Amino acid sequence: MARGERSLRDDALCIWRAGVAAVAPERLLAEAIRVDAPRSLAIQTTRGDSVEIDLTRLGRLLVVGGGKAGAGMARGIEAAFAPLGLGAERLTGLLSVPADCVDASTERIELVAGRPPGVNEPRPEGARAAQRMLELAAAAGPDDVVVCLLSGGGSALLPAPSEGVTLADKVAVAKRLAAAGADIGQLNTVRQHLSRFKGGGLLRACNAGRLVTLVLSDVLGDPLDLIASGPTVAPRTTPRDALEVLDGLGLTSESDLAAVVAALRSAERPGARSRVAVRTRSDTLVLANNATAVDAAGVEAERLGYSHAMHCAGASEGAAEEVGRSLAAMALRMREANRQAEPDCLITGGEPTVELAPPEVRGRGGRNQQLALAALEELGGCESIALVSGGTDGEDGPTDAAGAVVDAEVARRLAGADLSDALRRNDAYPLFDSADALLRTGPTHTNVCDLRVVTVDRGMPRTTA
Repeated sequence: MARGERSLRDDALCIWRAGVAAVAPERLLAEAIRVDAPRSLAIQTTRGDSVEIDLTRLGRLLVVGGGKAGAGMARGIEAAFAPLGLGAERLTGLLSVPADCVDASTERIELVAGRPPGVNEPRPEGARAAQRMLELAAAAGPDDVVVCLLSGGGSALLPAPSEGVTLADKVAVAKRLAAAGADIGQLNTVRQHLSRFKGGGLLRACNAGRLVTLVLSDVLGDPLDLIASGPTVAPRTTPRDALEVLDGLGLTSESDLAAVVAALRSAERPGARSRVAVRTRSDTLVLANNATAVDAAGVEAERLGYSHAMHCAGASEGAAEEVGRSLAAMALRMREANRQAEPDCLITGGEPTVELAPPEVRGRGGRNQQLALAALEELGGCESIALVSGGTDGEDGPTDAAGAVVDAEVARRLAGADLSDALRRNDAYPLFDSADALLRTGPTHTNVCDLRVVTVDRGMPRTTA
């Protein structure tokens, strides 16, 4: 189909979906795992990292972990390991996933609803699943291999409160940190020092001969100790660092965090945490990250005839509103460029933050909707510009949307709306809903942060490749 027969919005959505499709876990695991039965099994990522497992001594393959991509990763593992012909007693395990990601498509690996849909905080169901995983890893023997599958959302899905801390305490600190605009690094720094599972806890509990962790990274820069709060990686931070995060955000004196602060202060004392010898050989591989999705989106943009520019953030981007305004400014510059060689598509990836309004005035929305609304305010009429911003997991805050779409039609439908007030109150959802501009995908069964696509029309013809 020629460019003139497609809308900028359709193209931006097509490019965005191509980026998400590239990080589907079934696809990634099928590409990464090679079975040479009965001798060996090799796992190799596109980045060149690899591990090899000797199958001649294999006892059991025990699969554990969790995250929003858990169901897809479980299906991918089962399909990849099928040539081994292992009985149910030799291939087993469980993953903690959001309730709307539980389905009947796995045969050996149990999917546990660790939390309700759209509620990204610890629940008793997730705590029970995490405890079962710790027990499964502890009961493993020297010929067993534990495969830990981790993806975004794993921290909330795998709670195991440390001594002196309750599940309610962990919910309270997560809510306080989010409301204060903490980024994922700050949030997981605190989480890993309040857990028996995170911060290397699963690694310390494991008695298997091998522990292999496969990761879909939702943390920019791929710090292995922070993805799902690092259950199989020793933390680089200390309880003191966690206390400094709370203090820096003005949360240390909050009454509902008293038990959390006390536990962290107790843990930072010399000798408070006894050293537990690691008894298993451990390897961690990153299957895909935000850059994987950005690159794939770029390939699709080129196929559609766009000259694209790409950028993937390496760290937290700061306020979603500022990121949205920056994207809008770049879109306006692209539209006004008078040379055909200039980009007419911008693809970016990252994860901004949102400082929440007080509960009494707070509306509905998520960081992608907040970003898109700020961009709309900056763009005005949006003529010849379209922008899509969405979470690759299909979730954007506590809503049923992945994000939002902005173009000239959306601008016309929202003409006269008080965009500034909606931004101030984090209330983008009702506006985009009224303009038929919410990006609704349902669970995508993957998660590599956020993906944004801007397309512009300078009146130059394009054709598909």
